Amino acid sequence: MTFALSSMTLTCPDFGPDGQIDTRHTGEGADLSPALAWHGAPEGTQSYAVICHDPDAPQVKNSSYGFVHWVLYNLPISTPHLEEGSGKGTQGTNDFGTSGYGGPMPPKGHGRHHYYFWVLALDQELDLPAGLSLSELLEKVEAHLIGMNRLVGVFQRD
Repeated sequence: MTFALSSMTLTCPDFGPDGQIDTRHTGEGADLSPALAWHGAPEGTQSYAVICHDPDAPQVKNSSYGFVHWVLYNLPISTPHLEEGSGKGTQGTNDFGTSGYGGPMPPKGHGRHHYYFWVLALDQELDLPAGLSLSELLEKVEAHLIGMNRLVGVFQRD
């Protein structure tokens, strides 16, 4: 299975496509993960994973560019949405070196960054251990990925 967009949709009540991410969802604010909802999962979906990645960050780590803000997985089919600051699922390790969500915090004066929130639909419940990095998660779910899509928000620090 390749990593290609599907007909799933991902939405957030606080920002739309290319919309400004509210400060409360950033490192300058309360650093709460945003509420997200997804619809139109492919037939056969059994679980989900959610990722937030900033490809505009001036960093290369483990042969990957950008900065990983959130790695969340082991979300059962009964979870088609996350509330703001949700504790659902299993948290992976972000590029801050912590588990859970770490909100946008681009370098001051670096311009507008794009934050890609991804939802992945998987054909199995995988029961993966806590603390996986993005690359470790993708390695484990690739064979089970049956759909995915994204919502991009923006944030800038002056």
